[in-house]
Amino acid sequence: MAASTRSRAWRIGALCVSVVAGYAFVSSAVTSRGSDLRPAGGDIAPLLQDRAREVELKRASATSLEDQIAGLSAAVGAPGLDQLISAGDIAARDAGIVELSGSGLRITLTDAPRSADEAATDPNQLVVHQQDIQGFVNAMWAGGARAVTLQGQRLISTSGIKCVGSTVVIDGVPYSPPYVIEAIGTTSRLLNALDRSSQVEVYREYVRRYSLGLQTEIDSTITAPAYTGRVDLRHAEVPTDG
Repeated sequence: MAASTRSRAWRIGALCVSVVAGYAFVSSAVTSRGSDLRPAGGDIAPLLQDRAREVELKRASATSLEDQIAGLSAAVGAPGLDQLISAGDIAARDAGIVELSGSGLRITLTDAPRSADEAATDPNQLVVHQQDIQGFVNAMWAGGARAVTLQGQRLISTSGIKCVGSTVVIDGVPYSPPYVIEAIGTTSRLLNALDRSSQVEVYREYVRRYSLGLQTEIDSTITAPAYTGRVDLRHAEVPTDG
């Protein structure tokens, strides 16, 4: 009887040990989420040292990059950067791609009245032509104009002015007289440029002889809108036989 009791106690003890061991295994697995709780070998000091070295290397790299950025910024400097921005603004203004306002001249050219027909032997002498408009526009550029418009349209170096019948075509858009030219710049220089232009002098002679219209005004509130057309050059080539 005593032997049976000891045997039963041993089996119960073994079962308890198994249950406790199983519970510990499950807890370990849940805590580590399926991974080892510690690296192989049980010593994490080398791993921590490696991580520390890696952090130091990255920190040194970041410091080096910061030094390079600081060096480049110092090389450019605030004055140098301001100069670059200012040069960009001037280039945009000269290219006509930004709106510009200021004082300058407004010139209006109109055809002669019908009453002047008897004074002219050629009807072409009584109308404003392409070369007349170009003469005044060129004088404005020669006088240092910072912006020039024709019929409210901004003119740039590649703008085309063509005479088609009784109208003038600007970048493909036809306009009828009166033709209004506005230029922003120093008024005295613009007026002097008009007096020096031989083309303007020819037009003034036609004003005296055939009553062509010419009006010149000083205006302190001229606005030249930004140019919105194409800025690239376009040309045609004559096909060759081949």
